[in-house]
Amino acid sequence: MSWTDEKIARLRELWTRGLSTAAIGRDLGVSKNAVVGKSHRLGLDPRPSPIAARAPEKASGPSPRRKARAPARIGDVIDLGAQMCRWPFGDPGDEDFHFCGRDAAPGKPYCEEHCAIAYVTKSGSRDRERAS
Repeated sequence: MSWTDEKIARLRELWTRGLSTAAIGRDLGVSKNAVVGKSHRLGLDPRPSPIAARAPEKASGPSPRRKARAPARIGDVIDLGAQMCRWPFGDPGDEDFHFCGRDAAPGKPYCEEHCAIAYVTKSGSRDRERAS
C-alpha cells in the first residue's frame, strides 16, 4: 500500500474529526490496522481505548468467592481467571457484552453447559443427521 500525500492529508482530517480507525480505513480503501500503523508513524494523538472505556470499575479489596453455577457477567476477557468460562454473550461493541465466568470444565475454556454447545461428538452429529 502506498501512502500518497492526499491519503495522508485525508487520514489527518478524518483522525481529527474523531472517526474510528475502521471508518477511516473504509474511506481510504485500507485496513484499520494500516490506519493505526500510519497514525503512529505520523505521531497523531492517540485515541482512548474503546475496550478500557467500557470496562467496569474494579472494586477494591478481595473479591468474594464465586458460586460454581452463578453467572459472573465478566465484561472484559482480561478479568477472567484461568479456570473461568470464556463463553461470550452479545456483541463486543455493546454495553451489556459479557462472558459467562462460571467454573470452566477441566482442560476446557468453557463451563459444562457451554461445552455441550461448543463441542459436538461424532455420535451426536450422526444422531442429529438421523433426526433431520
